Amino acid sequence: MDDTMAPKTRSQTPNISPFLEPGKTTKVGSLAILQLSRDNLQPVYLKVPSGKHDGYAEGAVVNTRYGSFPHSTMIGVPWGSQIRASKVDTGSRGRNNKRKRNKSDDDGKEASATVAEEKTEQESTPAEVNDDSAAVAKKIVADVSGFIHILPPTPEVWTSSLPHRTQVVYTPDYSYVLHRIRARPGSVLIEAGAGSGSFSHASVRAVYNGYPSEGERKGKVYSFEFHEQRFHKMNQELKEHNLNSLVHLTHRDVYNGGFLIDGKSPEAEAIFLDLPAPWEALHHLSRRNPKNPEDKEWVSPLNPKKSAHICTFSPCIEQVTKTVSAMRRLGWVDIDMVEIANRKYHTSRERVGLNLSMDRGVNNSARDVDEALSRLTEIEARFREHAARSKESDDEMDGDEDDGLIKRREKKEQKGGRKRGGEKKVKIDHKPDSPESFEALPSGVPMWMEGRLITRGEPEIKTHTSYLVFATLPIEWTEEDEAAAAAMHPVIGEQKVIGLVDKAARKQERREQLQKATGNRKARRMERAAELAVTAEEEVGVVVP
Repeated sequence: MDDTMAPKTRSQTPNISPFLEPGKTTKVGSLAILQLSRDNLQPVYLKVPSGKHDGYAEGAVVNTRYGSFPHSTMIGVPWGSQIRASKVDTGSRGRNNKRKRNKSDDDGKEASATVAEEKTEQESTPAEVNDDSAAVAKKIVADVSGFIHILPPTPEVWTSSLPHRTQVVYTPDYSYVLHRIRARPGSVLIEAGAGSGSFSHASVRAVYNGYPSEGERKGKVYSFEFHEQRFHKMNQELKEHNLNSLVHLTHRDVYNGGFLIDGKSPEAEAIFLDLPAPWEALHHLSRRNPKNPEDKEWVSPLNPKKSAHICTFSPCIEQVTKTVSAMRRLGWVDIDMVEIANRKYHTSRERVGLNLSMDRGVNNSARDVDEALSRLTEIEARFREHAARSKESDDEMDGDEDDGLIKRREKKEQKGGRKRGGEKKVKIDHKPDSPESFEALPSGVPMWMEGRLITRGEPEIKTHTSYLVFATLPIEWTEEDEAAAAAMHPVIGEQKVIGLVDKAARKQERREQLQKATGNRKARRMERAAELAVTAEEEVGVVVP
């Protein structure tokens, strides 16, 4: 980040982070994301327009390839607004640089005297030059072209614009990870390997259900980072984004130090490990001490009342193999590995027609069959005309051309509106940069609404970022839990358990059931025959043998 990203001094009263509730409009001191193009985003902290700043009379200015944008034009506007470029006065900026260069010259020439006079004037009027807060920013004048869009900070745009200190977990990966590890409002999540903070911002939004007060349990992220410089940079960003009360960042080697906070358990139910060797930290994420299960003093960082869901982020398959082996030894179940393949699709409108200019978004092909036939007819007419002209030229060379042929040729040229060897000129009514080009066409449809809606995918699929390994650690099932479950769901009339009967016994039991059913069917048939015989005897009076 450059100097334009230095945060404004915030008040001591806690404010809600712009990543969680940005509001409807931009504010002074808040973080904003400037969208220069589709994949070009730049974060900036909006400053108060209080006079000259860095040599600009308009105050703090963001310079891009699309123009200059003073901060005063981006404050108090709705999020997503289009900001037009402004004409910036860089004269004072150039003069200040010239003064610095002339001040370093010790040649004793006239330039030194000029610098001394200018320095005297500058010291005599400190309120105009040095005291930026006392000066008034120059009135902004819009430029003729160039614009950007100002977006609220979200984990998605922050991931695309943040300064990369390590490998970044991108949106397709962390959105799927948060879904699989059951990160929801009120959850407590452990993250090892904060890095650039991409996953930290996404996870705190997923678990956020309010800012915690004293003695109250709210959704929170416990993040650990081993690299000291990245730890300090990440800690500074969390304070600037007002997320330091929701993300507890710790500088620690989790391989040896574990995941406890001041000796106490964070009671987490979701874990994300972005480590080079995650299998070396798994023994800390257990219900009991793996080396001594009878150790009563050992404290687990997991929530004892909920199952724990974990995800490891590893770029190599060898890392995955070692991680899965360690998970199986430590009792993790439902182990699964996933690889995310992301592909973007671009949606736009395409105008089709042979009479359209070669602009962007125009397909110069026939719109329908009639237009194609019309173009073919025109080409055939040109071909016949060209053949006739070639024949006439041969006749002229032989001296056989008469006045009647010349008159017919001139008449044909006048009728066709062409000169020999030339093409008919087409007049363009709309200029690309004129305001009329953005108005409705004769068809009544705006130009940007014409054409068919098409979708094109990226030519190359961004396949591999890392392998995601998921697993679940169930809660411990004690005798007290078994008794409570039996009391809640009592077993009545059960004589045996199906799982305890062997295969031969189950077959014999099934055979007896079938024989009993067959005997019952025979008895019912005999009873039915006897009933029919009695009925017939009563009606006829004859005993049926």
